[in-house]
Amino acid sequence: MANPVAVVTGAGRRLGFEASMALLERGYRVFALYRSKTDDLLQLADRGAITLKADLADPDSLDRAIANILQQSEAVHLLVNNASEFTADEADQQALARQASRLFQVNSAAPMILMAGLAGALRQGCSDNSAPTLVINITDIFVEKPNPKFAAYCASKAALSNLTLSYARMLAPEVRVNAIMPGPVCFLPDHTAEDQARVLSETLLAREGGFDCVVQQILALLDNHFMTGALIPVDGGRRLA
Repeated sequence: MANPVAVVTGAGRRLGFEASMALLERGYRVFALYRSKTDDLLQLADRGAITLKADLADPDSLDRAIANILQQSEAVHLLVNNASEFTADEADQQALARQASRLFQVNSAAPMILMAGLAGALRQGCSDNSAPTLVINITDIFVEKPNPKFAAYCASKAALSNLTLSYARMLAPEVRVNAIMPGPVCFLPDHTAEDQARVLSETLLAREGGFDCVVQQILALLDNHFMTGALIPVDGGRRLA
């Protein structure tokens, strides 16, 4: 059998890069979708990943990326909808409307389009491999415990959570669809020391998890063929604090 095929969005940095590297280590042929070129993306290309520029805020750009993938592979075995945007709500009403529209497009509509557009290839992957293929949507613990300062972002991730359940039903039994809900995995550069201390004080395990804890869960879902429709927190217990 040829190498299995994975599609990872937001592959040029942070979690998307780490997940793509882990999949390359497992022998996957990785389509690494990105918006902006990074040194990490060049590293993926050097390892054999196929890099595809795609702006998830632009449905036409997304359609072109899907068409490009399908031209190069009839089957897809794993889709990781990782890319997202995270911004605090705008104060101005009109600016908030524009922001919300973009957040819902990037964080929920684009993953839905990818699941729909690659559904046939995911089913083909099951036929080739005699085991269900897999979609993993990266959501957020804010799905269950929203932050009012980020209401539009939280709602867009809640929409992706609901889409996970819908597509789990829609694509069964050939395709499994699950979500991972990260918590404080790795702080952004603009998080201050005070921000970090506050977040860790609200986390039961009182530390960052690191990207590896999410990558481990991705690999665990690959190995467990009897999980679908699961919404899995990887948050150090922050949602409970």
